[in-house]
Amino acid sequence: MAVKILLVEDNPLNLDMLSRRLQRKGFEVITAVDGQKGIELAQSEFPDLILMDMSLPIIDGWEATKKLKADAKTKAIPIIALTAHAMVGDQVKAEQAGCDEYDTKPIDLTRLLEKMAKFVKIDS
Repeated sequence: MAVKILLVEDNPLNLDMLSRRLQRKGFEVITAVDGQKGIELAQSEFPDLILMDMSLPIIDGWEATKKLKADAKTKAIPIIALTAHAMVGDQVKAEQAGCDEYDTKPIDLTRLLEKMAKFVKIDS
């Protein structure tokens, strides 16, 4: 059975590119374009891993992560923060929000897959 990834990303180009690249690697990818929808999908689909953009409409990635980690049903789902704001302190902020890992944009797929492999099985 394919590993299910929830990709929460509001940029249509990033969403399309990353979801297609992950699908080619054999992942089942479900997507959300805002933090509220991301929370709802995590609670209904129970993905194996969440890739969470931090700059999202409605509810940002920081708040969405806090809500998911505070919910007994979703707190065990690993969350990797994806952010273009690669500034000092952002990684700490992501960890404080409850993210299990952190990666910067633009996405380097090889680097991201290495980080994902800490939490899910990756077929080479």
